[in-house]
Amino acid sequence: MTPASSVSVPAPVPAPPKPLYLRGPVIAGAVALAAFLLLAAAYATRRAGSPPAALLSHPAVSTRFFSFDLVREYPHDPAAFTQGILYAGNDTLFESTGLYGRSSVRKVELQTGKVLVNHQMDGDVFGEGLTLLGDRLFQVTWLKNDGFIYDRHNFSKCTSFTHKMRDGWGLATDGKVLFGSDGTSMLYKLDSKSLEVMKVVTVKYHGNQVPYLNELEYIDGEVWANVWQTDCIARVSPEDGLVVCWIFLHELRRQLWNSGNTNIDVLNGIAWDERRHRLFVTGKLWPKLYEIKLRAVDGPADGSVEKLCPKASFYR
Repeated sequence: MTPASSVSVPAPVPAPPKPLYLRGPVIAGAVALAAFLLLAAAYATRRAGSPPAALLSHPAVSTRFFSFDLVREYPHDPAAFTQGILYAGNDTLFESTGLYGRSSVRKVELQTGKVLVNHQMDGDVFGEGLTLLGDRLFQVTWLKNDGFIYDRHNFSKCTSFTHKMRDGWGLATDGKVLFGSDGTSMLYKLDSKSLEVMKVVTVKYHGNQVPYLNELEYIDGEVWANVWQTDCIARVSPEDGLVVCWIFLHELRRQLWNSGNTNIDVLNGIAWDERRHRLFVTGKLWPKLYEIKLRAVDGPADGSVEKLCPKASFYR
C-alpha cells in the first residue's frame, strides 16, 4: 500500500457543518515566579520567530503514523449502513446498522458475510454505535439520549436506557467502563451499570480539537476512532484525549470506487480480535470487510494531517 507521505488526497467534498460543541483550551493559573518564567520563554521564542511552545495546553507528543497491508477481504452486506461493529468470537461479528426503517442489530458470519441473526429496530429509531461488555450488547441511537441493552445470545431480550451524552454516535469498552462519542471532539467515559458520565476529555491533536468522532474500538489501552467523512482513524489516549497515532486508509475506499462501487458511503467500522490480534475495518454500504495489518510510515514532516484527512476540520 502507499506510504502516508505519498497518499494521494481524495477529491474534496463539501465540508460538514461546524460542530455545535467545541471546548476552548483551558490554561491553568500559575504562581508569580512560574508565570514570569513562562512569559519570558514565550517572549524569547517569539523573538526567534517560532510558535510559543511553552504556551501550549499540553506537552509535545511524538505522534506515529500508519498505513496498512491487506491481509484478507471478506464479503459484507452492501445494504448495511454500518454504525458499529465488533468481533464476537468464533469468526462472527456483532454489527449495528443505521438509517430510519433499516436500523438493526445483527450477528454476522465473518467468512461469508451471512447475517445469522437479525433484530430489526423500530422505524423511527436510527441505530448507532455498539459494544459488548460481558453478555450485554450496548447500543446508542442518533439524535436521542436513548439506548438499548441486548442479551448477546437472544436479541429479543432487550431493555432501554438513557444517557447524558449530547448524542449517540460511537461506543467501546475496556471491559470495565464504556467509552462514547457524540460526533464532536468529546470522548465520554461512562459507568457500565448506571450509564452516568464519569469523565469527559476533549480529543486534540497539536493543540486543536478533533471533531466528528464516530465509531469507536478499544485496543491495547487506546480508543480508536473513525473520524466522520475521512479515511482516517485517530488513536486516542482515553486519559487525556491526546491523539497519539493516525492511521490512513485512503486506498480501501479508492479501490472500491475504482471497482465500480460508487454507492458506498464513508469509512466506519473497527473490530478487534484480541485473542488472535486481527484487525478488521469496513464502511457504510461497503460490500467488503477488510482484515489489515498496520505498517508504520513516515508521516508529514510537520505532523499536519489536514491534507491527508481533508474532510475533517480541526478547531482551536
